[in-house]
Amino acid sequence: MRAVVVTDFHTEPSLTDLPVPEPGPGEVLVKIAAAGVNPFDWKVVEGAMRDAVHHEFPLVLGSDGAGTVVSAGEPDLTDPRFEPGERVFGQFMDVKAGRGSYAEYAITKAAKLARLPDKLDFATGAALPTAGAAAHDFVEGTGAGPGQCLLVNGASGGVGQAAVQLAAAQGIRVIATTDPGTAALLRGLGAAETVDYTAGPTAEQVGEAHPDGIDAIVDLVSDPAQIEAIAALLKPNGAIVSSNGAVDAELLASRGLRGSNLYANARPAILASLADSVQRGQLRIRIDHEAPLADAAAALARIRAGEARGKTVLTVAG
Repeated sequence: MRAVVVTDFHTEPSLTDLPVPEPGPGEVLVKIAAAGVNPFDWKVVEGAMRDAVHHEFPLVLGSDGAGTVVSAGEPDLTDPRFEPGERVFGQFMDVKAGRGSYAEYAITKAAKLARLPDKLDFATGAALPTAGAAAHDFVEGTGAGPGQCLLVNGASGGVGQAAVQLAAAQGIRVIATTDPGTAALLRGLGAAETVDYTAGPTAEQVGEAHPDGIDAIVDLVSDPAQIEAIAALLKPNGAIVSSNGAVDAELLASRGLRGSNLYANARPAILASLADSVQRGQLRIRIDHEAPLADAAAALARIRAGEARGKTVLTVAG
């Protein structure tokens, strides 16, 4: 089978031939139709987890995928059961085993998959797991509720767009940071306000518009050196969630604020709920770039350069 791999940290992804894997107990083999591309995928290449877990090389890249079940290993008692031919989507990356979704066939745990509704195409299914689950968990993690004000810092990409929609659907007033070209889109997705980060520092602009502070922040872009100014926008007991591990929870607690570092956990129940939201028109997944599997390296470079204004999907022929 064709697969996109890296042979070590900081190496260029390349297309190669690998044997089709065999599913073990609790695992499902899926013929991949589309693979979602996420910033986390290139962070893995840079060694974001190298000190925390063993990486098996060559490592097939890719967290998200959608396709058709080929076969399944002996299921665990608590696992969902999937039959050959069923359409599924979910997360596939397992760096310890060298596995990912940028391949014609991929293996993952049954507990990481959900059935893909017939009304959703494979590209949407591949775009949904990490971005959708992250947006859900980040918004929930702030504890923001109806009538409160939430800043989504870095709203242009797939996670940010989903977070804007999920928060607005709960009656939360959303401020979205973006470039001028994406502002109208975000307002159409439910943002009450947009902030042009190219016009000046985000913290200064939001602070001037909201001198009494805001209730919550989902921060998708700040590093530890940048996040203090963003967190300073919060009202007492306000909450900030970082996707980049940038929050110092103890320091914020000493200032009467709440903070946490969260990562996407695409549980089957969350996947099913997100798919239902898409079907009902409550969540729009914008795919702004599709590319063949062979162009995975260029697709990753495009995201890394900050050019994505939605989700990127690799299509797998055959």
